[in-house]
Amino acid sequence: MSLRKRFVLVTVAFVVVLGTVGGWVATWQTKRALEAELDTRARWVARAAADIGLSASSFILLQPGDEDQLIWTSTHERLRQLRSIVPESYILSETNTALVTSLPADSIPIGAPLPQFDSQAELAEARANGDAVSARLDDHGMVLAVLMPADYSVPLQQLQRNLFFGSTAVAVLAALLATVLAGSVVQPLERLSRVATRIQRGHMEEPVAEEGGHEVGRLASAMERMRLGILARDEQLRLMLAQVAHEIRNPLGGLELFASAAAETEDPEEKARLISRVRTEVAALNVIISDFLAFARPMGKAEHASDVRAPIREAVELIEAEMDDRGGTLDLTLPDVPLMALVRDEHVKRATLNLLRNAAQASKHVRLDARIENAEVVIAVSDDGPGVPDHLRSRVFEPFVTDKEQGAGLGLAIVKKVAEANGGRVELTDSSETNGGSGAEFRLYFGSLEDPPAAIEPPE
Repeated sequence: MSLRKRFVLVTVAFVVVLGTVGGWVATWQTKRALEAELDTRARWVARAAADIGLSASSFILLQPGDEDQLIWTSTHERLRQLRSIVPESYILSETNTALVTSLPADSIPIGAPLPQFDSQAELAEARANGDAVSARLDDHGMVLAVLMPADYSVPLQQLQRNLFFGSTAVAVLAALLATVLAGSVVQPLERLSRVATRIQRGHMEEPVAEEGGHEVGRLASAMERMRLGILARDEQLRLMLAQVAHEIRNPLGGLELFASAAAETEDPEEKARLISRVRTEVAALNVIISDFLAFARPMGKAEHASDVRAPIREAVELIEAEMDDRGGTLDLTLPDVPLMALVRDEHVKRATLNLLRNAAQASKHVRLDARIENAEVVIAVSDDGPGVPDHLRSRVFEPFVTDKEQGAGLGLAIVKKVAEANGGRVELTDSSETNGGSGAEFRLYFGSLEDPPAAIEPPE
């Protein structure tokens, strides 16, 4: 069954069940209210009639055939006057035989049995305390009873018919409304389903149409962002593949050239020099491949906290060896207390290494300062080089963006990916804040843990 049909069926079923139960409850409560109202009115009439001067002692001596006695005729006339309020009224003996009634004497004479009152619990209650729909006249069991017609069955039946037709009309309206609502929900979902199928087949040129501001509209917006994200990733993958081919082709060309020259030369010194160049090209090729793999590989989150000083020192040692060959210097400032953060050591080492290598390529003097600042671990790497050009500042963390002749432009993009994968961030500070307005400073932030361990001696 389709979603549209299920929506309509559930809505109509709910309305029908609610109408049926509500109608039955309404009828039952109305019937009880009418019966209670009739009982109350009958009780008022009986008590009023009993209080207009009826003397129970006058009825004790009545015998069959005394219908012409004054006490009977006067009481009969009083009861007849009640016919404008109640159709019938009776003065009953303890055995429920007639003493005086509002009906003619020839129809119900004195002593006539009235079996219709034998099963009335209200009479027993009246004889006991004078309550219910009759009034006690004395202590000999005589009661004044009035009968009121319970003719509420007709309006109750009319009420039931009205409730039935009303429920039917509401069910029809509910079905129409549910159809309209289902259409307003299902049709956009069907359109989005077709869009998802189109995207799955690779046809992503057409944007996802807006569907309004409700939940389906937000779903459409999310699908449009997904489409744009897929396009961006496809473009990024295309650029990466092109960049991989370009970056690998150059070292491979050098390897082929130097290997061929080394194979042809007989001079040991020249051969050693060419082999050294081959090794250099292999190392450069390995760096390029490592960068591409680091950028493409998903990064898992750390399961436990670690002291980031150790991976920082490992990265510094690697860059110091490279800078020593070029006559550069690297100043390291680390606190004596652990810098605890929920981040993997290899991630810290990779990001720090990329920041340091980026700074070392721009300057001969590099500084790294790690500290706790505003409940965050901050790794700041600065240099005194020319700084980042203005036209690249807004795109410096994008992949394949670089102003260097060598390199794939993935170093800072990998740093950003590492930071975001661990709930941190990386920033390029304004050059006026560091080094008197020259150079650049990159700051890598990770969430710090409260109450770090006590100060310990740094490892040798």
